[in-house]
Amino acid sequence: MTITVLVAEDEALVRAGCVMLLGATPDIEVIGEVGDGAAAIDAVKTLVPQVVLMDLRMPIMNGIEATRAITATPDPPAVLMLTTFHEDTAVQEALAAGASGFLLKHAAPADLAQAIRHCAAGDGWLDPAIITSVLGALRRAGPRAIAAPTTLSTLTAREREVLTLMALGHSNTEISTELFISEATTRTHVAHIIAKTTSRDRTQAVVLAYQSGLMT
Repeated sequence: MTITVLVAEDEALVRAGCVMLLGATPDIEVIGEVGDGAAAIDAVKTLVPQVVLMDLRMPIMNGIEATRAITATPDPPAVLMLTTFHEDTAVQEALAAGASGFLLKHAAPADLAQAIRHCAAGDGWLDPAIITSVLGALRRAGPRAIAAPTTLSTLTAREREVLTLMALGHSNTEISTELFISEATTRTHVAHIIAKTTSRDRTQAVVLAYQSGLMT
């Protein structure tokens, strides 16, 4: 199945590079490209992409505001944010806005397609180079006064273990090794966690773990 993507990036060269790279990927189709957040919101309504590749910094409306508006709509697309090394505060705001993943602008070209596939599948994507800052931003934010603890009460003890390891940045392979279970079992636990917490994807489940106070 082909994954449809909208590219929202104000720098023409960067946008063209993303479109060119994705255009050479058989299972991904770029169905639109825009240069600001307001245009991204309009394009999502008309084009209905599965994934939006969204720059954090854009004119008229930035990527965070656009992400907040897009993820508030019924059945929203996944939003993969393009970021740089020094945007910890913006990363925290983007997580709260509903972003499903983060990719560095200077990441390897192959990572772009991989990140989009993961976001489209509901797994989310955290660039290995910025995962420490992402988790750090969540820790600094601290628990929020929301109904998350009640939501987490539906998880089994094993699912809470898996969610804790997810929140520490562990991959499915690492979780399987840590808990002495198969990767298939880990994937099942992750799917149950996402469903029970009504999270859009893996990244949002991790956000919930920090917001609920499960992770401190």
